[in-house]
Amino acid sequence: MTISESRSWRRKAIKYVFFVPAKGRQADGSRSSSFDFKAETAAREEEEKMSLLDKISSIPKSDWLINIQEKLDQVPPLEGSSSWLNNCIFRVPENLREIEPKAYIPQVVSIGPYHRGKACLKFMERHKWRLLRHVIERTGHSLELYLEAMAELEEKTRRCYANSTKVSNSREFIEMMLLDACFILELLRVSVKGFIYCGYSWGDPIFTCRGVLPSIQRDLLKLENQLPLFVLDRLFSLTCEADETITVTNLALQFFESVGCEKIDHSLAHANEPGLHFLHVVRQSLLPSPKATFGCAPIMIDHQAQLMMHCVSSLKDSGVKFRKKKSEKFMDIEFKNGFLYIPPLVIHDSTKAIFLNLMVFEQCYPHCSNHVTSYISFMDGLINCPRDVGHLRFQGIIDHGLGSEEEVAGLFNKLCKEIAFDINDCYLSGVSAEVNKYFDRRWHTWRATLKHEYFSNPWAILSLLAAILLIFLTLAQTFYTVLAYHFPS
Repeated sequence: MTISESRSWRRKAIKYVFFVPAKGRQADGSRSSSFDFKAETAAREEEEKMSLLDKISSIPKSDWLINIQEKLDQVPPLEGSSSWLNNCIFRVPENLREIEPKAYIPQVVSIGPYHRGKACLKFMERHKWRLLRHVIERTGHSLELYLEAMAELEEKTRRCYANSTKVSNSREFIEMMLLDACFILELLRVSVKGFIYCGYSWGDPIFTCRGVLPSIQRDLLKLENQLPLFVLDRLFSLTCEADETITVTNLALQFFESVGCEKIDHSLAHANEPGLHFLHVVRQSLLPSPKATFGCAPIMIDHQAQLMMHCVSSLKDSGVKFRKKKSEKFMDIEFKNGFLYIPPLVIHDSTKAIFLNLMVFEQCYPHCSNHVTSYISFMDGLINCPRDVGHLRFQGIIDHGLGSEEEVAGLFNKLCKEIAFDINDCYLSGVSAEVNKYFDRRWHTWRATLKHEYFSNPWAILSLLAAILLIFLTLAQTFYTVLAYHFPS
């Protein structure tokens, strides 16, 4: 660049800075309040927007609109009688299934359409036919009577499943309903009245073979392996004896008592809310008493967020004491005057699978509370290590048949994985807030430390008393020495 060109560019720059008001300075030389970078950015965004609109406008509108309209036509209308709101038997979400797949998949028998036809479950299918023939012979009713009763409930039954397309054929679906319902009802009858009374032999491969019946019980409490309760009620009315007054719900509660579901509340057999299926019935029987849930679900007003719970070891150091509460409901947790009262919980090999299926049901079904999830989340906060489990076991709160306390701690720490939990809707939020409030008071921690360090055994108490006496004597000697110095005799 020559000297003349350099001077020309310099003059242009000076003119741009000092004499152009719209480019950063006003006409009087003061700076503009809005620098032109913003205007340039807005202009650039406007150009990009116009460019995008030009691209969209260049697409043939007829083909585009037809494509979108076809997609809209494929969306089914939301009708109250046939929508997803009526679903109560769900597929387990993949993110939950991947963590513990065996907890949700039946191992012995398939109930409903989700696992029907699997090779590993075909062994029990022939026994379903055998039990159906036994029922027809015992009752004397025709097969057509049972098929007609099931056919009347087909559409209502299909709406209970989130996805029943696997058994799309109507005849196959009705056949499945009859076989599964008959199989379940015979299991319930035999468990209450005995297989001899029900007409089965000592060598029956289902009712007398060890290990088969417990496995069937576990399969019947899996979310994907359910049959609507109204189907069982309808078939039970056709197969029960004339003088029988017991209900299917009563039979189910007695049937599942041996699976590790704690002491089941049979009064819920007459509850106002009808059971949907076996998993729902068992969940209803395990819910805490109305006193423990007063003011909580389903009302969402005045809820307190459930704060993160401290573990047992930390709470012990702050002075919180754990005591076993005398209650048949293991969810009836209470905190009062520094004592956390927790009902006993017995943990079996099947406890993990039952809790997982109950929690997934609460995740998928919108018309129920999250009490089971809240309880598991609360216990997960209390238990961080085997030492926490050991203290709860020493207090009689936890009793388990697993290999070690470490397995119990791992069980609770894994149960809430991938579970969406609303802390604003929890029946234990008040208990958590009271415990944390007690924990935050330093006086409780100091008192607990003093008691632990100096009052844990008799020798420590004697040492402390001796130290206090020595201090008192030293102070007395000092006092008399000073007194004798100022007031000599």
